[in-house]
Amino acid sequence: MINAWSLAWEALNGTMDETYPEIDNKTGLWKEPQPYPYEDDGLDYEVDLSTIDDQYAHHFAQKEKEMAHYFKYHEEEILKDIEEYVSGTYKGHYTGNSHEYRNVQTLDLMASKDLASGFCQANILKYGSRYGNKDGKNKKDLMKVIHYAMLLAHFDGHYGEPSMPSGNFEQMP
Repeated sequence: MINAWSLAWEALNGTMDETYPEIDNKTGLWKEPQPYPYEDDGLDYEVDLSTIDDQYAHHFAQKEKEMAHYFKYHEEEILKDIEEYVSGTYKGHYTGNSHEYRNVQTLDLMASKDLASGFCQANILKYGSRYGNKDGKNKKDLMKVIHYAMLLAHFDGHYGEPSMPSGNFEQMP
């Protein structure tokens, strides 16, 4: 029977790859599962799951994106706040009133004239310098700085070529 102790035994004795083959060094392909050499215990098994699953299971480890799962300065909360703020801007003001333009934002017009980068950079300066002076240390001003910095990264091509609207504004958020 295959259990944690038998796997530990194979690992400690250096016979894990022989008993539970992984990849054939010559072909580079997965080796077919080999029957585990266990003794018949006299029990009548309908399906011996140990020979189906466990031979490969110990070779596969789910790769997790390497990232620190801790934050020191409330970054996780800030990221959540900025996500909520940015999502809210797409149903906000500064869009057209008539049917075919109701989802067109001012920034879309700026992008169509290649003015979006400068517009974003100017708004970073505007809301950054306004913070602490107008309405005190207003958190919303900081959210706007972060949002415009994200938009600037987009329009300056840091995430690939910026996409242009297709003209089908019905599909826009």
